[in-house]
Amino acid sequence: MRWSLSQAGGQTGGVPSIVPSAFLALALMASAGLPGLAPRAKEPPPLRLMAMTEVQQSNGGHFITKADINGQDIEVLVDTGASAVALSYQDAEKAGLKPHSLDYTVKVLTANGEGTAARVKLRHVMIDNVKVRDVDALVLKEGAMNGTLLGMSFLSRLKSFTVTDGVLLLKN
Repeated sequence: MRWSLSQAGGQTGGVPSIVPSAFLALALMASAGLPGLAPRAKEPPPLRLMAMTEVQQSNGGHFITKADINGQDIEVLVDTGASAVALSYQDAEKAGLKPHSLDYTVKVLTANGEGTAARVKLRHVMIDNVKVRDVDALVLKEGAMNGTLLGMSFLSRLKSFTVTDGVLLLKN
């Protein structure tokens, strides 16, 4: 590599003005955008595949399955006629919602008649790999209902849900 001093006096401000030819050539190649010299492009975000699962219809014609609610397996009945996820007192206790300390002021109409429930937010509801976070739900008073209904506050947050030939397909 050959270095040369500037011909105009050899120095600028007391510092030799040295311009290496190789550096100049590299700068020109970089500005031309040659491969390997351009800034590294950001990596694309990882692909996220759609989560989906199937629930088989029971002999009674209902869709009953296990759901992970706040980290606990709870048997649920899928109910498109229920506007919200509705947990029994016992299932709410199992899910760590402390139903004894909730405020039961929400008026509800159930198959058993009118009643009151407490409004809660579930950290997550997951069936197999289909997961929804921050799900609005209701907890019913002790003895008001047996079991838990998986209603529209969960279902409406999915990409889709369909029933075909006795199989409920949940997609997220």
